[in-house]
Order: sequence, then C-alpha cells, then structure tokens
Amino acid sequence: MESALLGLFKKLLTRLPVSARRTGTRITLTFIAALFLIYFSSSTRISDLEQVQLSGTLQMLTVDGPTTYYEDGRGKNGLEYLLAKAFAESLGVELVVRSKPNLQALLLSVGGPEGNFAGSNITITESRRKSLHFSDPYLEVTQYLVYRRGSPRPRSFADLDGELLIVKGSSHSEQVKHWARQYPEFNWREDTNVEMSELLRMVHDREIAYTVVDSLAYLVSRHIYPQVRRAIDISDSQPVGWAFPRHGDGTLLAAANRFLRDYSASGELAALKNDLLEQADNFSVAGSQRFGQLVNSRLPNYEPLFKQAAEQFGFDWHLLAAVAYQESHWNPKARSPTGVRGLMMLTLTTAREMKINNRLDPQQSLTGGAAYLSKLRSRLPKRINEPDRTLLALAAYNVGFGHMEDARILTQRNGQDPDQWEHVRQHLPKLSNKQYYPSLKYGYARGNEPVIYVDNIRYYTRYLELHELSQQLEQQNVEDQQPISEWEDSAPSSL
Repeated sequence: MESALLGLFKKLLTRLPVSARRTGTRITLTFIAALFLIYFSSSTRISDLEQVQLSGTLQMLTVDGPTTYYEDGRGKNGLEYLLAKAFAESLGVELVVRSKPNLQALLLSVGGPEGNFAGSNITITESRRKSLHFSDPYLEVTQYLVYRRGSPRPRSFADLDGELLIVKGSSHSEQVKHWARQYPEFNWREDTNVEMSELLRMVHDREIAYTVVDSLAYLVSRHIYPQVRRAIDISDSQPVGWAFPRHGDGTLLAAANRFLRDYSASGELAALKNDLLEQADNFSVAGSQRFGQLVNSRLPNYEPLFKQAAEQFGFDWHLLAAVAYQESHWNPKARSPTGVRGLMMLTLTTAREMKINNRLDPQQSLTGGAAYLSKLRSRLPKRINEPDRTLLALAAYNVGFGHMEDARILTQRNGQDPDQWEHVRQHLPKLSNKQYYPSLKYGYARGNEPVIYVDNIRYYTRYLELHELSQQLEQQNVEDQQPISEWEDSAPSSL
C-alpha cells in the first residue's frame, strides 16, 4: 500500500505546473504530503485493545477503599480489583493498579498515560457521560442519607439538624444539589479528600451528623460502624460502570463489555458480589447461636488437630480453633475470590513459604496457619510480652505485618506504647484515614478489620474455654451421680 500511495503522490507532482514547484508554492506541496502521511498512518494504527495485548498489561486507575482496592494479610483484594483482574486474565495480560488520592483526580486521569480505564464504584451520570465513555453497568447502587443511632431519624432534608458532609465531585454531590433546591435551609459542605468509609466513621464517632453514601459502601461497612443507621434513600437505583476516555477507538471498551456480559452470564459476578457481603458478615458481632451449633457439629472433627498444632507451635488450642473458625467456620474446603483456601485460609504464597502442598487438607492447612502465626509472633521485638505479643501477631495475620507495623508507628507518634495491643488497636483504624495513610510506608489498609478480627477471636477463644469447662463439669456430675447398684457392685466387700 505504501508504494502505491507514493506512486500516486509522484503522479500528482508531475501534473502540477512548473510554477507550483517553486519556493512560493511549497506550502501546497507540504499540505498534500501531510494528507498522505495522515492517511497512511491512520490505516496502520494499532487499536487500544491491541496496545494492551502487546504491552502485556492492563492498567486500572482507582481510589483505595474497602469496596475498590486494598491489600491485607490475604494479599490484594477489593471488588474492583478482583473484577478487573478477571478482565485482564480474559485478555491474557497482567493487571496493574494505580491509586489516585481522590475521585476528582481519578476522573481527570482517565485517558492519560497512567491508566487504560478507571474502576472505583463510579456511578454513571449524564454529566459524566459528557467527558467519559462508560462500560455496561455491573452494579446498581442507591444513595443513602445516614445518621447516628440515638439521634432523631430524619425523614427528609427538612429534618436535618447538623452538618451534612459529602465527597466533592461525586454523584452524591449532584444529588444533594438537586435536593438543596427544594430544601434550601439545610447546611451541607463538600470535601475532596474524604471517601465513603471515612465519612461513615465520622458519623459513627459524632464528628459529623449526616452523610450520603452508596448502598454498597453502607452494606460492607455496617459491621464496622454499627451505630450508623440508614435514614432515607435520596436516589433511585443508579448504574455503576468502568470509565474509559472519549478519545479512545472503542476496542478496549467493547472488549470490556463482552467480558462483563460473559462474566455476569456465568454467575461469577453474582458470586463475587455475594462473597464481598459475606466477608463483611464474617466480621460482624460474633453469632453465638451459629457458633454454638458448629462447636457441637464441626469442632469435634478437628479438635485433635488443633491440640496437636498447639503443642507443636506453643499456642493454646482454643486460640487456634478460634482463628480457624474466624477464617473458615471450620470448613476445610473454604475458598475466597482472592485465592485463599482451606481451614486457615492460606494464600498460595504463604502455603509455599510454610512448605504446604495441599491447602485443602485440614492438617496441612492448620499446620501452615499455625506455623505462619508463630513466624509473625517471632518477628515482633523480643521485649513485647504476652498476651500482647500474640494479639499483635493475630492482627498481622489479618491485615499484614507491614500494615500492623504502620499502626505501631502511629501509636508511638501519638505518645502511646506500640508494644501494647490496647494502644495499637486505637490507631489501626487510622490506616484507612486519608489524614494518615499517605505518610505511611505500606499505605491504605482496612484498619478496622484487624480490630474486629482480634476481638472476635478473643470472644471465640473464651467461649471454647468455657465450653470445655462445662463439658468437664458435666462429665464429673455424671460420675458423681453413678447409680447405687453400680457403685455397690464395685465396692469392697468389707464395706
């Protein structure tokens, strides 16, 4: 094609009059040459999808958060991360995630050199369609106005008696501005440098009276902030999708839509969303009734293994049983979308590090989990005594050792003892606060989770201790109430 175009170009030049070839008419010739170059280059341009496949990477922009992207003791996680990872795998490439500090920075970066698209629970609105292309929706959310339990529940914006704070530039901002035209008397403000989980914390801690969050963020975080309550829905159901630049050629967007349709049709998308909510439920206040049932039905199958591992690694067997219950509810075939599996929910990396071949084997899983917990405990400074040493190791098992060390640094910065769990637990939640985590080595983490995790395990451990004690007392009572005839048969004849 190139030689044909050049031949046509030469013919055009020979047909031009001699005067057109002089210096004064070179602009005309330059213009004609540029047209040919544009035509030729456009005909051989690599598509957006081909560029991704050739580079071997799919780059996603996001804002760190509990429903988007984070990293803990189980590795990289979050709904947006897992969904984008599955998309990257369908293209045969590796996912690269780049985090932005806030929503505004994220939306402005779409189409730049850092990312092919953005995934951060982005609501599709008409105003955003003017500057971005969106994938087919993969979620639907409703906007909730929330308040703190114990305060009067507002039935409308007219009932608000306190400060309403929302994320600047968000779809919530658009919605609140709509309601402000009908109820101009209520007070509200916007902040760029907050995200929904932080706003929920602020309501829970009485720093603000109200906020607006998506239904997904509320459902995932309700166990962390139990005093936050849903007041009213301020929007209809709204679609959520991935954002792509308008200047793209549409090939990557089309591939994303094909993936989302197939992923949804296979049932994997529904399973991913259900697992997200189930993980949150696992961190809710310990359910004594269900726990009690499984103590009787499942625990006896694994109790000898817990006792064996406890003796091998120097733990109380009740503690190891409590960890396994928190991790998998004593289900040796448990599995999460992130790839952690088994009784102790080991990552593949941890299993290899602990020389475990089969994570679904209860004994191997328990041995690997106990060995890893022991290793985390040994990495702590020798000056830290029990029970703080084990409690800090448990937090690291959940959130990752690096994040736990970040929390200890924050504890020390605030004049408290980084070697005491009761002090460190106060600062772990700050790992999800934008006021703190940008300055920390390991960045964002769902810092509330390890606090609840350790609390639950302590509760389960105490429950198991009391359960064993009650069984021993029952057995003793049975022996004490041995039938007289049986006792007489075994009594000495001299009596």
